[in-house]
Amino acid sequence: MRMGMDISGRINRDGAIQSVFVMGLVLSTLVFTHGCKKPATSTEDATTDTGVSIEFETPATPQEKVDRPDGASQAPLPIPQELLGTLGLPELTAGIAAESPLSIDQIRAWLDNPRQHETLEVLLPVGLQAGVANVQGVDKNPLTRAKIELGRQLYFDRRLSADNTVSCADCHHPDDGYGRHTQFGVGINGQMGNRNSPVSYNRILSGPQFWDGRAASLEEQAVGPIANPIEMGNTHEKAVATVRDIEGYRRQFEKIFPDEGVTIETIGKALATFERVLVSYPTPYDYYEIVRNTQAQYAEDEIADLEQDEPELFARYQFARSESRNMSESAIRGRTLFFSEKAACTACHAGANFTDELYHNLGVGMDQENPDPGRMAVTKLEKDRGAFKTPTVRNVALSAPYMHDGSQKTLEEVVEWYAKGGHPNPHLSEKVKKLDLTDQDKKDLVAFMHSLTGGFAPVQSGGLP
Repeated sequence: MRMGMDISGRINRDGAIQSVFVMGLVLSTLVFTHGCKKPATSTEDATTDTGVSIEFETPATPQEKVDRPDGASQAPLPIPQELLGTLGLPELTAGIAAESPLSIDQIRAWLDNPRQHETLEVLLPVGLQAGVANVQGVDKNPLTRAKIELGRQLYFDRRLSADNTVSCADCHHPDDGYGRHTQFGVGINGQMGNRNSPVSYNRILSGPQFWDGRAASLEEQAVGPIANPIEMGNTHEKAVATVRDIEGYRRQFEKIFPDEGVTIETIGKALATFERVLVSYPTPYDYYEIVRNTQAQYAEDEIADLEQDEPELFARYQFARSESRNMSESAIRGRTLFFSEKAACTACHAGANFTDELYHNLGVGMDQENPDPGRMAVTKLEKDRGAFKTPTVRNVALSAPYMHDGSQKTLEEVVEWYAKGGHPNPHLSEKVKKLDLTDQDKKDLVAFMHSLTGGFAPVQSGGLP
């Protein structure tokens, strides 16, 4: 039997993963490329890019699926922990306790546990793990459970704002896909800017932040809104004083940052650490690719033999096979389109996180009297006028509305925008061209984007000092 994949995923008694399920991570050379061969119209007879015929169960009908609160339609099976890597484990965002305020005894007991201060190995959920080489910031700001928990508390704490009404979560809320379902972010005193709230998940794979990339790091981004007059309306000095005056915070900062204590820099480090563990979970698309590539690598009888020879591997394969049933025939066709030259989506939405992390002028808002200058405001280069950062497409169905100005309410509108070639202007990206898509093509692309929905780990919003 040919054994080319390690999916052991053993868990130690503390819940830390010793080895991650990497079945399907070879997709970095298979999934994120152009020229995928169009699958057959039935998932019962699809064909791989290598010409190997594979079989899938017919996708579940809507009645057979379970509509989860987070918007992902999946079978009601718990995700094996080894599929979540280290950063997807729910324990990291569970909080010390749910009740507020946390007692000093609770905080002391938490901080006295050496495990909370161990540096975590960065292993991402299956699918996203293919982009682990692009992880940013952890070399200078290592991940520990204590620092993640401190950042979680700060993320949901409205006391960082000038009048105790706005927290980070008020513009980047887990219930709204870590964005907000409003066209623009709403800050202190109900003030609004002119940009849609960007999502705060999968930021561990991103360097410069904000739509225009004006923050060089996640740490810098995290503290920017605190002093923005239309966001949290505070000053860094007052925010630091507020946090320092809260004993529960002060004790944590002194333990986690013993040489610095509470500063705006350490507040930024804690917030950034929490945001780096907000990672998207595996999706029907990811499970489909695991099944697709496993069946391309192993003969049918070899897969059957796994049940006796490698029961853990077989169980993981069976789990992926079950979850891949939520990849509809329309989504499979949309997958082929997405990676094809016909739709050319991967010209910008490439890699494990489906973004090139670059800036492009799509023509959005360029018909206004005074268009948003976008990236040009940072670089001062005319070529960057109206260019904005490519967002991830993972969990995109959870974070409407879309585009930097929130002008497009649905994914259908987004597809129509690209199909018509954007809005003509002197700085329109050369990658934006009119597309020859049928109505069914457009529906299939939307279905594929929905198949990139996996949800997130539960997060505790209470339990503050």
